[in-house]
Amino acid sequence: MAQSFALIESDDEFLASASNRFVHILDIPAPPSEVWAALTADDALVSWSGLVTGMRWTSPRPFGVGAVRVVTLGRIAALTERFYRWEDQQRMTFTVDFASIPGLRRFAEDIELAPTATGTRLTWTFAVEGKQPLQLLLRSTSAVTDRVTASIAKGIVGRIAATAPTGGE
Repeated sequence: MAQSFALIESDDEFLASASNRFVHILDIPAPPSEVWAALTADDALVSWSGLVTGMRWTSPRPFGVGAVRVVTLGRIAALTERFYRWEDQQRMTFTVDFASIPGLRRFAEDIELAPTATGTRLTWTFAVEGKQPLQLLLRSTSAVTDRVTASIAKGIVGRIAATAPTGGE
């Protein structure tokens, strides 16, 4: 996966208006601090998604705006993600700067946490845009993408239940 293809930088406008946009809202029975810890752990994503086979932070802790991580999806793709929003225990947003596969134009994700009476509401927005003809494929498979991203989002609930002091007891 040595080859790298640059993507166009994404922003909040893209996250709000992308034609391939998916939003998943989950109520998690754990406080925001525990959910945030799972989201920023060294095994984040890998520990709750079979699709994600690797994830490494290339920025030192403490993470913040400008932090970078590389996420590997099977043997198919590696994505270099750069966080442009980082509000500890509340919200993180990234744009994908590079992908190891051609065809992606823009890609971004936003994760927002809000405390509830019983834990945390997690809102995950996933937005992707491809170059032609990938864009046509993305549109035609949007129902599949919605199910896949929902599965990844739900995986964090199981991860927190298994490891968090509140959820695991």
